Amino acid sequence: MASSNNGVSALFLLAVLLIAASQLAAGIYSAVYGACKTIAGGSGLIGVTFCIDALSSDNRSSNVSSYKEFAVIAVDLLTANATSTKSKIDAMLRSSGGGGGGGDATTRCLKSCQAVYGGILQAQAAVGAAVKGGRFQEAISSLEKSASAVKECQDGFGKSNVTSPLSVENDDTFQLAELIFLLIRDEP
Repeated sequence: MASSNNGVSALFLLAVLLIAASQLAAGIYSAVYGACKTIAGGSGLIGVTFCIDALSSDNRSSNVSSYKEFAVIAVDLLTANATSTKSKIDAMLRSSGGGGGGGDATTRCLKSCQAVYGGILQAQAAVGAAVKGGRFQEAISSLEKSASAVKECQDGFGKSNVTSPLSVENDDTFQLAELIFLLIRDEP
């Protein structure tokens, strides 16, 4: 009988833990959903779903009490995205032998994008410090440059009549920069 009680106790404990975890997730989702619906809904810049997916991908979203704190998370997400995209570009250039001269149209576009992402990464520490320090206009200026540069990176492939191997990454970078902008533009 004792082992039967232990089994029931273990099942009860598991059920309590599952309920607690789902309530925590619902709380995170609720805060993220509310922020995203407010800032992204109707912005025309990013979608609510992108905002929710991005912010809820970081566990720190569970303890956020302001848009500024969400912006700090988004800055880190943008830095991670830019880092991985630059690494992808570096690897593509290495594998194509594009580290040297002019090369084909795709190689030229990748080299241009490599410089864009290098610039974004150089600016990110200052963007993060500006957001944390409440210097939002400084952060917005840098984010606008990053968003514009990544759009030019993507457009370069189209102008060269080649398919961009960075479409997803460029879109994510653009949307993350715009997400940060939307989160801080109305902060006091």
